[in-house]
Amino acid sequence: MSVEYDVKDLSLAEGGRRRIQWAEQEMPVLRQIQARFAKEQPLKGTKIAACLHVTTETANLMRTLQDGGADVVLTASNPLSTQDDVAASLVTHDEIPVYAIKGEDNKTYYKHIHAALDIAPHFTMDDGADLVSTLHKDRRELLETMRGGTEETTTGVIRLRAMAADGALEFPVLAVNDAMTKHFFDNRYGTGQSTIDGIVRATNILLAGKTFVVAGYGWCGRGLAMRARGMGSNVIVTEVEPLAALEAIMDGFRVMPMEEASEIGDIFCTLTGDLNVIDRDDFERMKDGAIISNSGHFNVEINIPALKEMATETRKPREFIEQFILKDGRRINLLGEGRLINLAAAEGHPASVMDMSFANQALSIEYLLKSAAELENKVYTIPEDIDREIARLKLEAMGVKIDVLTEEQKKYLASWEEGT
Repeated sequence: MSVEYDVKDLSLAEGGRRRIQWAEQEMPVLRQIQARFAKEQPLKGTKIAACLHVTTETANLMRTLQDGGADVVLTASNPLSTQDDVAASLVTHDEIPVYAIKGEDNKTYYKHIHAALDIAPHFTMDDGADLVSTLHKDRRELLETMRGGTEETTTGVIRLRAMAADGALEFPVLAVNDAMTKHFFDNRYGTGQSTIDGIVRATNILLAGKTFVVAGYGWCGRGLAMRARGMGSNVIVTEVEPLAALEAIMDGFRVMPMEEASEIGDIFCTLTGDLNVIDRDDFERMKDGAIISNSGHFNVEINIPALKEMATETRKPREFIEQFILKDGRRINLLGEGRLINLAAAEGHPASVMDMSFANQALSIEYLLKSAAELENKVYTIPEDIDREIARLKLEAMGVKIDVLTEEQKKYLASWEEGT
């Protein structure tokens, strides 16, 4: 095996392969794309650098791209999100270069990003825009071969749109996150369930009867608030956007500033994409035993440096909990180093929702291969026909049939003459 890699332990590969195959069962849309790619080879000669969470679902995406003829290399998009057995399996069984080790330090994380860029990619596939950002800041010599990129998550899309607005973005990017089959399902149902899973695995606490504070009511926040209420929690939402706050009220949640919520919350989770959403003043008001976590992409949403300054002592009562003891004896429990709790302490989204998200990724690369030369250096939403085709394939795989418009109905919808 001549493939280059940096993973924890190749002896974990067999267990990783079994879990990848288990996830594949729940990814029927991606399987159909994979079968077509293997036959048509639409990506032949294409080099793709991917910076994604190294999970069983991501493994199936990498194999799909490889079957389509692409040379792919994978690095982690978060230091705590790698599943080491999956990384080992991709290297051993698929000969895909992987640079990812769960728990790697920041220096290693960026060394791995540079290793992925060393293939001089034609396309990037990002989750958080670290690959694109590094490419533009430190590896500009590679921009010459770049033709386009895709972005998986809200935080990354925000960063890329800022780059485009500044005139700094040097190639077109498709915002996979903005596809309806992504944010309606992955963000809402995937994040909702997997965040609860991560919090429960980390703490083993009962959610029923607890006051659960959800910071941010975007699609991820909506999903978490829904699931926390379903587990019996009394849910509070904090927001800065009037429309989102109003929607939370209409959905039956209490809405208040973090200043007020911090005094009464038992469990906190941030999902905003911004920094210091939970800040020093909030720690000063929190109850003894408060649990704080993050399910946004970067670990900046909780002001961890301030919490460390305030603490007189730190303990580690469980694997994914760091307990900060304050001067007055209050204990504040930080989960998963403030990183994505659904991947730090659990396994991320269920495969059935990632099926749609990664179908979007695969079809977006195919679209860019055909269309990148005609696109400007901007962030684009995925074409609606791709979105609808993924929804159609998902329904078909679920055995669900829907109505079809008659010619008469199509004509009526396309006309303006007929009224009451």
